[in-house]
Amino acid sequence: MRFLPEDAVERLLDPREVVEVVEEAFRCKPESVLPAKTLIDLGDGDFRTMPAYCPDLGAAGVKIVNSHPRNPERHGLPAVMAVLVLLDPETGRPTCALGATTLTALRTGAVCAVATKHLADDPRTLGIVGTGVQGRHQTLVHAEVFPIERVLAYDASKKALRDFRRWAERELGLDVTELSEPTFDRADVIITCTPGREIVLNPDDVPERCLINAVGADAPEKRELDDRLLLNATIVVDDRDQCAEAGEVSDLVRDGRLDKDDLIELAEIVRGETEVNDDLVIFDTTGIALADVAVGAHVAEKAERLGVGIEIEPFELPWTEHTRTPAR
Repeated sequence: MRFLPEDAVERLLDPREVVEVVEEAFRCKPESVLPAKTLIDLGDGDFRTMPAYCPDLGAAGVKIVNSHPRNPERHGLPAVMAVLVLLDPETGRPTCALGATTLTALRTGAVCAVATKHLADDPRTLGIVGTGVQGRHQTLVHAEVFPIERVLAYDASKKALRDFRRWAERELGLDVTELSEPTFDRADVIITCTPGREIVLNPDDVPERCLINAVGADAPEKRELDDRLLLNATIVVDDRDQCAEAGEVSDLVRDGRLDKDDLIELAEIVRGETEVNDDLVIFDTTGIALADVAVGAHVAEKAERLGVGIEIEPFELPWTEHTRTPAR
């Protein structure tokens, strides 16, 4: 079993490769096994378990990821941390354990980049609401994949916004405009990646024609977009059932104001089964384990080929046909 610490995984992650892997994962989604994520409330935060099996990619595994928005200020820890364990589908033997915090952030950026590729027309101006870790990864991936010329950024924290602008200009060579309010008179793609505890975009805040990638609302009590935006847009989701239960659209589905069957899955668009050409499109992503497992399998294969990581033998027991322990 190979162990890959966070720093090793970070060195092996290439944004363009991750976007390609994630797009292929969505293409394989109908043939994959993707149970609903389990969310455990911990008071000041939560953690989720996210299993998936993709036969086409020969990949299976489970991710455990937390969400504690107050961690940075209270404990000096990231708000989101994750680990991923990959399994051999034939035997069930764990083959790789890897730190998945950066992987989670980058794969989320890649999922939105896949949505942008299929739902936006020649994106040049990027709007970012929330300039923390996820805002940076969204910007990084989009700047890597698309000819982004300008970034319009907003954050309630002026320091976070200022730090983001300096980072994006220095590291990515982007032209960044700091916004005093989350109002975008021009933007091809707007990405909302806040903690999702309050509405940050209203109809008057966005151009008539744009794509909104809604990232922050990944649990039942979270929202970022005004109802009027959602009801006047074509809604694309990463997973129909999951988003109907815990996504940006979940309140509207529960209230009967939005029919779950009207939600379009990104996989249908990637596979060429559905086309979307409307002026206002919202991509609601709650995060699917299939993307994590696919990217994790890619990283593990790359690590084995390059000889990266630590080999451990946690299951080297003196098995004989007389010493078999049943699963419990």
